[in-house]
Amino acid sequence: MATRWKNTSEKWREINSRNRDLIMVLGVGAIAGGLFFLMMNIIYRGYYSDEASLLFFLFGNLSFGGGSVLFFNNFLNRKLGGWRPEQENYYEEWRAASRQMEKKILKAGGVGLFLACVYLLSMITERYIYMASGYLTVMTVLIQTALYLTLARRFWQKKLDFIIDHLEEQTEQRIGEALEIERKSLEKASRSDQLRVDLITNVSHDLKTPLTSMVGYIELMKKEELSDAVKDYVEVISERAEKLKEMINSLFSLAKASSGNVELHVEKFEVNRLVGQVFADLDDRIKESGLSFVQQLTDESTEVETDNMYFYRIVQNLMENALKYSAKGTRVFVKTYRKRQEQEKPERLCLEITNTAGYYMDFTKEDIVERFARGDKSRSSEGNGLGLAIVSTYAKALGGEFDIKIDCDQFKACLEFPTP
Repeated sequence: MATRWKNTSEKWREINSRNRDLIMVLGVGAIAGGLFFLMMNIIYRGYYSDEASLLFFLFGNLSFGGGSVLFFNNFLNRKLGGWRPEQENYYEEWRAASRQMEKKILKAGGVGLFLACVYLLSMITERYIYMASGYLTVMTVLIQTALYLTLARRFWQKKLDFIIDHLEEQTEQRIGEALEIERKSLEKASRSDQLRVDLITNVSHDLKTPLTSMVGYIELMKKEELSDAVKDYVEVISERAEKLKEMINSLFSLAKASSGNVELHVEKFEVNRLVGQVFADLDDRIKESGLSFVQQLTDESTEVETDNMYFYRIVQNLMENALKYSAKGTRVFVKTYRKRQEQEKPERLCLEITNTAGYYMDFTKEDIVERFARGDKSRSSEGNGLGLAIVSTYAKALGGEFDIKIDCDQFKACLEFPTP
């Protein structure tokens, strides 16, 4: 039923659009016919009974109302069909235009009602026997005013619907344009990041070859008979070359991890055992550092499932960071524990390394994990500013989380990894 009515309505709109002038002429004719019946009811009021007046009233209102529908709708579409808001406050402008038309209709209806009331009062004053004509005239004015108000409101409601649809189209278009701009920006940023990573990778690779030759010749020079002063110079060059080599390797590793070009060899292993291996490998440096390392390793299972080599590099970097930047004679705490979470969520394995800094830490955790960022801005200690950046990048690549907590001179590096 609804589909049939919709099809009929669409057909009528199509006919109306094609024969608008003819329909307006028919509407004017119907209005004229309605006026004829209504005027006959007024002019010859004394010759008709109340029943006859009622018939004139019905025929007149039906003809006048039908003609109004045909004429007024087409008149509004012809005169205001192309109306569009000129300002950005669309709703206020639409509301003002619709109210202005309603006021005009109400004014015309008010004038008509006044005249109809005068006509009715004149009949009462003259004491006509049949006063149905007067009452029906007042009702006619009220009915036709209500009809015109309804037609005007329907017209402006369609205009509002059109404006809303137009605004939705504009909004969708603007959203689409914004998304396209965002997509291009992301592509540009992605290309820029990739170019930067490629540049770092290529430069790191290109620096390795001459540096390897330099290290080789330095080793040959050490075997030659040199004066004490020259030997000292060679030792200094050798130390600087080794530091440069370490920095290039770190830069190459960071660029590789940042590009996502990390080949993971996932396996299960115990973090406590890996920590013990790192301590064994750094035993000489720990003894020379003058620091006291305290291990607080949990007795629970510390098994994780990830890449052993990259995890080792993460722990090694954090240990070396503590060796480089801790105050002499202080303690470094290495702690592992299992972190309970909400129900239906797996536990997480946590590794924390806490040390007391040997300098004033006037930085945030966001600053310190940036590439080439160093907490010791005076550069009085070792380090190239890549250690924590590598830790953060590797932890993310392995599916873990890395965080830093700073409390006065206490520096705590926190790792979290999901348990199998």
